[in-house]
Amino acid sequence: MTLQGDPGAQRTEDSEVVPLPEDRLRRSRIPRPTDGRVIPLARGAEPVHPPEPTMPLLRTQRDELREHIVDGRLDGVRRQHSLGKHTARERLDLLLDPDSFTEVELYRRHQASGLGLAENRPYTDGVIAGSGTIDGRRVFVYAQDFTVFGGSLGEAHAAKIQKVMDLAIATGSPLIGLNDSGGARIQEGVMALNGYGGIFRRQVEASGVIPQISVVLGPCAGGAAYSPALADFVFMVRDTARMYLTGPDVVETVTGERVSHDELGGADVHGASSGVATVVHDDEETCLADVRYLVSLLPSNYLDPAPREPSQDAGKDRRPRFAELVPVEPNKPYDMRDVFSELADDGEFFELHERWAQNVLCALARIDGRVVGLVGNQPVVFAGVLDGPASQKAARFVRFCDAFSIPLVTLVDVPGFLPGVEQEHSGIIRHGAQLLHAYCEATVPRVQVILRKAYGGAYIVMDSRSIGTDLSLAWPTNQIAVMGAEGAVNVLFRKDLAVAPDPDALRAHLVAEYTEEFMNPQYSAERGLVDDIIDPADTRSAVARALDMLQDKRKAAPQRKHGNHPI
Repeated sequence: MTLQGDPGAQRTEDSEVVPLPEDRLRRSRIPRPTDGRVIPLARGAEPVHPPEPTMPLLRTQRDELREHIVDGRLDGVRRQHSLGKHTARERLDLLLDPDSFTEVELYRRHQASGLGLAENRPYTDGVIAGSGTIDGRRVFVYAQDFTVFGGSLGEAHAAKIQKVMDLAIATGSPLIGLNDSGGARIQEGVMALNGYGGIFRRQVEASGVIPQISVVLGPCAGGAAYSPALADFVFMVRDTARMYLTGPDVVETVTGERVSHDELGGADVHGASSGVATVVHDDEETCLADVRYLVSLLPSNYLDPAPREPSQDAGKDRRPRFAELVPVEPNKPYDMRDVFSELADDGEFFELHERWAQNVLCALARIDGRVVGLVGNQPVVFAGVLDGPASQKAARFVRFCDAFSIPLVTLVDVPGFLPGVEQEHSGIIRHGAQLLHAYCEATVPRVQVILRKAYGGAYIVMDSRSIGTDLSLAWPTNQIAVMGAEGAVNVLFRKDLAVAPDPDALRAHLVAEYTEEFMNPQYSAERGLVDDIIDPADTRSAVARALDMLQDKRKAAPQRKHGNHPI
């Protein structure tokens, strides 16, 4: 009898095997004896099978693997702590509500094989991604894990980040990225660069759709630095965070300059000099607590309103301290932060770019429970003049508020734009135009309050009536003019002063006359450029009532692809 499927083998007793033909032997995996002997079959040998899987066994294996992945490598965790940094999972615990995090792609591993990667395929691939809540509100988040491949970005790593970005956009939820990465994973070559490109494209698509917050808690070098730059807000931690396109070694090789990591791209550099960092903190705990506070002020997306708190009846709130904070004399300085504090609910506001371009202030606050954006000149820094960085800072903030339907309140005390050759050569015209463009295209409710000086082109770009503010309020100390009285007199009466027997007396007379004629508090109101001259004590109540009046404002943007912002 011939065995089925093997016509060349005959049935025999178990003690012997009929040899196969030569061509079958060549194809057979059975070792061919070299001495002509026949290999007997092992009588009674049973195949060894693993135990049948049961649900308890499968659960145990699954739980053990998950625990192993979540615990991470002990040596990597210890090194992270020795650097004064939390692990990625510890950071998520600080950021999110307890037990709210849902992780995605926990088991993801890279599929690369070159340069030894095939033998080193850790789970998560160096980034933890998913979703949780902050004060009960949904957010999506990824946290790069420096203990795995130094947090470097490869194809699988990038795919996980892209997944949570897609989910954030699809659900209309804020996106928060915790950055701690050595940059692109060199072993994966161009696929790492391709991963970065996919992230950047999604960030641009999400711009103005959902709030994007980038938190730099370690190195963020090379192409990775563009991700924070594309975000709406950037947080950095001193001593551990650093961000640059080319590191100190490359800088020294190319330019000969010797510089440390912190001097090149530390938190203080980006917080005070470059303006890349929105907020700088001393430690991770306070940094992530501040991120939670910021989220409480932001809408989830451009279609949803910002979270509103109960009314404080601000429309009837008189604050006599306003008049005490701001001197009547136009040349005496004061801190605009005090005005912000008096205007905001509970005296609280969230200042952005506190140490960069300090001659203008930008902050988020609540007035009568409603989130608003505050912009104000800062008289204690350069007398509050506008320059290039201040214009850029305010313009970006105005555009953010407009994108997410946050009303704008602009507090004006500005003597003009900063003069000088350096300013002109550095592009102050272009930078000032950025602020002008931002206000002109804003469709949110806009309220202007003129406290004292409002001179020249700086008055125009600080949300004046001519560029579309909805309501303009002014204190009795307001001075709206092309320039200050002394400057105007020196220009208009230069020849008269040159031949006058007593130039100082004539100048004083002309200044008083010019002030009375052109800079009296009612001058602009009479011409419809100011809606009301208010008692300083009524500033909070007047602004609250104005915002109530404008809350249903609807203004469609012009039909076009987009404007050409003077970047």
